[in-house]
Amino acid sequence: MYIAMNRFHIVPGKEQEFIDIWAKRETYLDQVPGFKQFDLLQGPGTDEYTLFASHSVWESVQSFENWTKSEAFKKAHANAGSTSKDIYLGRPVFEGFSSVL
Repeated sequence: MYIAMNRFHIVPGKEQEFIDIWAKRETYLDQVPGFKQFDLLQGPGTDEYTLFASHSVWESVQSFENWTKSEAFKKAHANAGSTSKDIYLGRPVFEGFSSVL
């Protein structure tokens, strides 16, 4: 199993706008071999930002890497970052985890 996460720092007060972007977004993940699950997670907030993480579960690191090179990935990310730039504090931070137990 492989877990891929992106952490986002969102401007306070813009949380629902961020959630709505993800709710309306077509990910095409259901078309990708090895994809298991996706969740958008909301973490703690501070005066500076609210933490979110996109969390996807894959059969293997190879399945995830294949997704990042696929047409489905290109379509899903075609408009990423082009709208509502004022809600993000910096770029997302990627974290990848392989199951060891």
